[in-house]
Parts: sequence; structure tokens; C-alpha cells
Amino acid sequence: MIDPSTAPLLRLREIRKSFGENEVLKGVSLDIHPGEVVSIIGASGSGKSTFLRSINAMEMPQSGFMEFGDFSFDFRAESRQHPTAAQLQALRAQIGMVFQSYNLWPHMTVLENVIHAPVKIRKVPRRDAIKAAEDLLNRIGLYEKRDAYPARLSGGQQQRVAIVRALAMKPKLMLFDEVTSALDPELVHEVLVLMAALASEGMTMLLVTHEIAFARDVSSRVLFFDQGVIAETGDPQVVLRNPQSDRLRQFLHRILHDHVGESARAPKEEIR
Repeated sequence: MIDPSTAPLLRLREIRKSFGENEVLKGVSLDIHPGEVVSIIGASGSGKSTFLRSINAMEMPQSGFMEFGDFSFDFRAESRQHPTAAQLQALRAQIGMVFQSYNLWPHMTVLENVIHAPVKIRKVPRRDAIKAAEDLLNRIGLYEKRDAYPARLSGGQQQRVAIVRALAMKPKLMLFDEVTSALDPELVHEVLVLMAALASEGMTMLLVTHEIAFARDVSSRVLFFDQGVIAETGDPQVVLRNPQSDRLRQFLHRILHDHVGESARAPKEEIR
């Protein structure tokens, strides 16, 4: 149970980001409390992924404020609180991020992928990093693949390794950017099961997703992004079952229609 009286782990105020003349984020504010699982939904181009990437400054906002643990940044041009390179490295060591493309290093084995950042960035002794990595791989049923290269894994296996690689840094917050969108339908389930387990264990998570059932059943809160702003937010059981805006109703209808269409096109043995 999330205690809203506790201090937020992440506080964002008036985050703005433009690409040329296109203002993608139009002053987004959000608090994330420890243990929350917050799902972000919305159409392509609504600003969801840009917002997620702004949190660990993979996309640097042009304006706004951010507080995360001991970090405090002011992104305004005239500010002297812009993050330094050292601060960004320290920030990203505490915020794990997983993308729709797995981004595993192809020349490294599964085990080497998982231990690389803890050894190089957190300076964990290699023996300790290997033990922790093998424990994580055993948990997700991929211990036997520890010496395999990514090309020998299925998409679902690669994505689970990518999640474990982020977890190996022991982050305070996990960001997931549409991590199932590149997977075949039959592989989506194994990734969502892992994410649901993390949520049940109290991992603070912020995820961009089109998996509406997952957002409804696992999230503590859902955000609907539309044209660079949070257009609706609240309890997923309420927001997703009784949307207040036509834009959200249309979006949910389209997502449901696309999902039904994909199921109809899939071979019968693949339908769950």
C-alpha cells in the first residue's frame, strides 16, 4: 500500500522539451512515491517516451525542475543547477531504464552483459557481481543461458536479460519504455510476468505501455498523455473503465480494436 504522506522519490515540475519548433512536453509535473507503479498510456507522438527519457536526462529538458533523492536540477537556461556529467552518471546508476530494443551488447555473453555496469560503474568486486548476476538469472529461468550470446536468445529472453541487467545496479527507480512492443505476441507474457513480480515486491516503476490490461491490474496509478500534457490521471480501475474525455475513449477503443485484430491474425496455437 502506497503511503501518499511519504516524501516523493521523484518530483518533477513544469518539464518542457522541444525539438525545433515542435514542443513535445508542455509543462509536465508529477510526483512518484516509493513503491508506486505508474503506467503511462497515450497515442504515438503524445510525449510519453520523451518524458521518460527526460527523467534520466537522455533527453535534456529545456525548462523545469527535478528532484530525485539527493539530486536537484533546474533545467532553465539561466540556471546554474544543470546536471554535470558526473551527476548524470550517478543519477543513471540509481535509475534503471529498459527500452523496446533490448540494447544488449552482442559481443558479450549474458553474464558479461549483466555484470558489466556493476563492476565498471559501482566498482563491485567481479566475484560478487557474478554471484548476484547468477542469482538474478536463476530467478528468471535463464541461468543455463549465462554463457550464451544475445543472438542465441529469443526476443523475450533478451528483454528479460535487459531487465535483469538494469536490476543488477540495484536502482531506486525503474523506467520501462514500451518494452513489449517489439516482441511477438507469444513472448509478451513472460516479460509482463517478470514486471508484475517486481511490482509486487515493491519496486518503484514508471512505464510507458500499450498493455492496457497490465496497466489496469498492476499499476497504482495511470497517466494518459495527450499532446504533451497529462490529460487524465488516477486509479487505473477508474480511469480505464470510465474515461472522462473523448480522446481517452477513442484511444482505448483503438487499442482494443488493434489487439483483437492481432489475435484474429495470429495462428490458432498462438492465441492465449
